[in-house]
Amino acid sequence: MAEDLKKMYRTIMDDHFPPKMEISFVDQDKRQTLFYEKVSWTIDNIQKGLRYGENPGQEAALYKLANGNLVLGETESIQPGQYLASDIELLQSGKHPGKTNLTDADNSLNILRYFPDKPTVVIVKHNNPCGVARSDTLEDAYQKANMADRVAAFGGCITVNRAVDRATAEAIIQQYAEVVVAPDFEEGVMGIFSKKKNLRVIRIGNIERLQAFVGQRCVEFKSLIDGGIVAQWSFVPEARTRADLKLAECEYKGNLYRIQREPTDEEYNDMLFGWLVESGITSNSVIYVKDQVTVGIGTGEQDRVGVAEIARDKAYRKLADRYCFEMHGMPYNDLTDDDKKAEIDDKVGAEKGGLIGAAMVSDAFFPFRDGVDVGLKEGITSVIHAGGSENDYQSIEACNEVGATMVYTGQRSFKH
Repeated sequence: MAEDLKKMYRTIMDDHFPPKMEISFVDQDKRQTLFYEKVSWTIDNIQKGLRYGENPGQEAALYKLANGNLVLGETESIQPGQYLASDIELLQSGKHPGKTNLTDADNSLNILRYFPDKPTVVIVKHNNPCGVARSDTLEDAYQKANMADRVAAFGGCITVNRAVDRATAEAIIQQYAEVVVAPDFEEGVMGIFSKKKNLRVIRIGNIERLQAFVGQRCVEFKSLIDGGIVAQWSFVPEARTRADLKLAECEYKGNLYRIQREPTDEEYNDMLFGWLVESGITSNSVIYVKDQVTVGIGTGEQDRVGVAEIARDKAYRKLADRYCFEMHGMPYNDLTDDDKKAEIDDKVGAEKGGLIGAAMVSDAFFPFRDGVDVGLKEGITSVIHAGGSENDYQSIEACNEVGATMVYTGQRSFKH
């Protein structure tokens, strides 16, 4: 059985995808064609493309946009040559990247582009962030992002928006990571990373120009089981500043309901940070944010109450694991001393999983107050969501009852 499992995870070094690809959009006599070139890397003097797709046995290929310009209506697609994850510089690999490594890196850049002004770290696992943090130093941002969910970060993709310094590199190699993506690496850092032979170290110089990608769109393709294709423009969050947000209010049965308290500067900062992180999270999702750090992330659930509860429960579990790791140098689940466990549980309970004063972020409106109530019971003080439900008055009343505040973005942020 063990040998069979090893065979399942053996890599595919070759694929049968052609070196070039063209996609044409045709409207009567007008043809717009996008031209793509297959990407490969020279590793041990051998040209290698993607290691495999989502699973071993699924061949995959990476193509970069080489030429063409697509204009649909008044929207124009990203121009060729502005490469990010589609044309990476592989500095160290051990094993060359697979499809999930590249999509994790891409989604981390999708989030990172909104935060150019401070050192920011995004850790992605299975195409969802498990920890995102901003701070005054890259090392501190990494430590906060990692400790936001140290368990999920195991084997993840770490992407940063500053050159990696030695202190950050030393912190990274204390845990197991699959990929590190950065605009550059300071002297001595690659020597530190070389201690982890299978760590894929990727340099993308264009990370320094990520802000130029804010508001830019590309065409996304989704293949259906019968060979059909759904094409759509990529999502662009319209609410990116405080001025884009609206204090929650609605009319219901002739009565006007309005949020009673204006958010503080800190609450605005956390809500905007969370809303932009939300753009890279699979729906249905609810997340909690405090001090520019994710506290609990709930992803991909069918109901909004359930995902709010999952994010809450994760906040408690992850904080317990963090305290255990800091106090005893081991995971919470490995701690067998009941007295020490009780001490940690009491501390986490008193702090309500770190949710007191946090912002609650939802990718769409709350259809009833029960979703918002999940966060309010834990001490969250601000809520940001799309707004637009007939029952928004319920959520507004729930916030007013405890002195919390709420804003609308006027746009949902679904991601599937």
